[in-house]
Amino acid sequence: MSVERDRSQAVAASCQAFFASCPKDIEGLLADELSALGADVTKQTVAGVHFRAELAVAYRVCLWSRLANRVVLCLVQATGVEAPEAIKARVAEANWAEQTAPGATLAVDFHGQSREIRHTRFGAQLVKDGVVDALRAAGRERPSVDLRDPDLRLYAHLHRGRLMVGIDLSGGSLHQRGYRRDPGHAPLKENLAAALLIRADWPARAKRGETLIDPLCGAGTLLIEAAWIAADIAPGLQRRRFGFQGWAGHDASLWREVHREAEVRAGLGRRRVKSRLFGRDRSPQALAAAKANAMRAGIPALIELEGGDVDHWQRPPEHDTPGLIITNPPYGERIGELPELVTLYASLGERARRQFPGWTLALFTGNPDLGHRTGLRAAKQYAFKNGPIDCKLLLMRVPDEAQAAETPQSPSRSSGATMFANRLVKNRKRLAKWLKRSGETCYRLYDADMPEYALAVDVYGERVHVQEYAPPRSVDPDQAKRRLMEALEVIPEVLGVRSEAVYLKHRERQAGKAQYQKRDASGERFQVREGPATLWVNLRDYLDTGLFLDHRPVRRLIGEMAGGARFLNLFCYTGAATVQAALGGASETLSVDLSNSYLDWARDNLALNRLDPARHRVVRDDCLRWLETARGTFDLIFLDPPTFSNSKRMDGTLDIQRDHAALIERCMARLDAAGTLIFSNNQRRFRLDEALTTRYHVEEITGSTYDPDFHRRPDLHHCFLIRHAEGAGSR
Repeated sequence: MSVERDRSQAVAASCQAFFASCPKDIEGLLADELSALGADVTKQTVAGVHFRAELAVAYRVCLWSRLANRVVLCLVQATGVEAPEAIKARVAEANWAEQTAPGATLAVDFHGQSREIRHTRFGAQLVKDGVVDALRAAGRERPSVDLRDPDLRLYAHLHRGRLMVGIDLSGGSLHQRGYRRDPGHAPLKENLAAALLIRADWPARAKRGETLIDPLCGAGTLLIEAAWIAADIAPGLQRRRFGFQGWAGHDASLWREVHREAEVRAGLGRRRVKSRLFGRDRSPQALAAAKANAMRAGIPALIELEGGDVDHWQRPPEHDTPGLIITNPPYGERIGELPELVTLYASLGERARRQFPGWTLALFTGNPDLGHRTGLRAAKQYAFKNGPIDCKLLLMRVPDEAQAAETPQSPSRSSGATMFANRLVKNRKRLAKWLKRSGETCYRLYDADMPEYALAVDVYGERVHVQEYAPPRSVDPDQAKRRLMEALEVIPEVLGVRSEAVYLKHRERQAGKAQYQKRDASGERFQVREGPATLWVNLRDYLDTGLFLDHRPVRRLIGEMAGGARFLNLFCYTGAATVQAALGGASETLSVDLSNSYLDWARDNLALNRLDPARHRVVRDDCLRWLETARGTFDLIFLDPPTFSNSKRMDGTLDIQRDHAALIERCMARLDAAGTLIFSNNQRRFRLDEALTTRYHVEEITGSTYDPDFHRRPDLHHCFLIRHAEGAGSR
């Protein structure tokens, strides 16, 4: 007993204090891993684990940890440290002469802050100064700083007066295994991928020889980490350099022994792998990256890769025994991505039920509501952080054949989703005769007919534009999300369009020119027909599409009235009304707007219809200023201003209810005696100034400016014909 006690005491005396950092939410997994590697775990903290170990174990952690970011040999641990001088003093107390080789270059990574230390660069300078003070006291020369490639990298952390400073034995983050060259194809970090595999019980599954499949493999990070686990390959085996190799306390012979042991295990592990791993992706670029990464990782023979989408995904031949499906599909960080992703997740669940009964699906997503679209129930959920995004790993058991026989082959719709689908079908049937007669291909199919599904659904040929109205505070946000997901799953099926042809926007009350501001920069536009006109629309980049569908009858009226007329279009937007006037026979047109983007769009619309730019001009100007300085008159003027806009004129803003009378007066000054002003606006509660009716002949035509697709929303716009009193009826 005394011999064992002496040995235990000797081991304890040789142990040193270390800290291993890691991504948040995997601290418990890291603690278990460190214990398995022989470390004595002393404390878990946020994004890290403290432990004690001999040097051989510390080397083994650097080489074998699949989860850690960095491994730090702790030399300074102090409390009550806030002031800059206190940091320098505490750091200088350590024996840095024993830790640094003469002439070695240094770099300091500082994390945290205090009341007096607000910048990490300042904190790093203080730590460096403390090290310099200690070395000078020992008679050593001042070390040089090399921020890019130092011989020795120091790690410092300050939080609530607790200071820890030590030597970064890893050198660079351990998640950087070396097999990935283009991280753009792989947003999932390697140690996070390993954590997901461990949570999905892959180490035990691999020992049993189970199959692993990633149907959306991207650059193959999950597959490669899984292959290394199955083949018992240390994740640091290919690392060119560790931080401890520039440390004065480095034991090269001990390190060679630990490294050689890992090489032997890897050689045996490659030969003993029983599992097969399959990856699939529809992107040729991603597959090329996955193949190159697998080659650099030294395990190309362990992974089989193929191209294809989820819809045609099938179980590999001779793999009837249940295994693990693990994947990291897109999350839909931008709302416009959701329509395609809803279908993707639904297809993922459908193919899993059809092809992989009895398997486990491990789905990692930053949008659990999308995870529900698989139709599979998560038996377990684990929270993770993928960078700044809160994510969950959903572990779902795919029903086996017996269970599948008792349950539907696809997730059943909710009663609300069924009612929504039925309403779409009903509305299409109601509009069918009008659409056939009019030939219109762009129309509103649904406009919050059911309050629970607060959406506007507009059809643009073979594409669909969906606008989600902001739900009132009385509606549970989670319930609103679920209903949106249901609607996005129903729309492609009912309308017979591809999910990628559905475009989603989130619409709420807009101020100023927000509705015209850019949301994306795809430049994705296409042509549509409206009566005799061909027009460009863009469903992705702006809140509005370039064509206000509710104003279709107004544009039609303009075309009918424009024969031989001089036409003025104020606040012209993309010039759709101008095109209709020109095609209706206007002798000349002038379109005025302040936006270069929309004037370019208007020019493109005019060119698309082969209209002469010499006769159909566009002018960039503030419409209010232009009206004050313009000369000449027009036979037909279209005035369709925004409800509210910032402007240097009229008290700095344009409020259409407040300012419409003055604006109309200016337009009437530019209107020929026998001409007509068409005044339209989208202020729901608009009331025309009664004084205008005493000066001019005013005819409200709002009721006749709605086609059947907008019968539910007769307050979307208001429209008036205004003529000079003496010219009324002469045109």
